Amino acid sequence: MCLGIPMRIVEREGNDAVAMSSSVRKRIRLDLLEGAAVGDYVLIHAGYAIERIDEREALETLDLIRQVYEAGKGEHGA
Repeated sequence: MCLGIPMRIVEREGNDAVAMSSSVRKRIRLDLLEGAAVGDYVLIHAGYAIERIDEREALETLDLIRQVYEAGKGEHGA
């Protein structure tokens, strides 16, 4: 199983780009996804954009990831 993290493209130069989610900025590659543009939300896996998704889906997914993270806090010491 792989996990794709939704991020928004904030810079692009050729197939190199920078994507952002919250305060996290990550250098990514766009080789696997045609037509991705600044402002698009994409799923990132292993440093590559693998799929373009709409903003609503991206924000819902990020909220679910946050909820899972919050629910798991405190379980590491138990």
